[in-house]
This record gives sequence, C-alpha cells and structure tokens, in this order.
Amino acid sequence: MPDHVTAAAAQEAAGPAGAPAGDRVESKFPRGLVIRLFAYLFAGHAFAAFLYLLFELGSRSNP
Repeated sequence: MPDHVTAAAAQEAAGPAGAPAGDRVESKFPRGLVIRLFAYLFAGHAFAAFLYLLFELGSRSNP
C-alpha cells in the first residue's frame, strides 16, 4: 500500500463492515435532482408539443 493512503482511507474504501470490497452499494441520485430532471423533461416535452401544435395549425391556414 502506498504511503499516502492511510489505514482509515483503505477501510473506508472497502465499504461497510462485513461486505466484500467488490460489493459496494451504489448511492441513489439526490431527490432534488430527480425532481428537477422530471420537471425539465416534462416542461421540455410540453414546450415541444406546443411548438408542434403551432406549426401544425399554422400550416393549415389558407392565405
């Protein structure tokens, strides 16, 4: 083990006590990030649908 890695850092990197080093539990995304992502996706698709509707209605008008 290199000199710059301490025993505490090596133990922390190993994961929770009793779990093998290769079986690390992946953390979830923060809740605020998930809510923002959902809101941006919903708002983006709603805006795109609105633009599509405007172009569809605009192409149907007879000059």
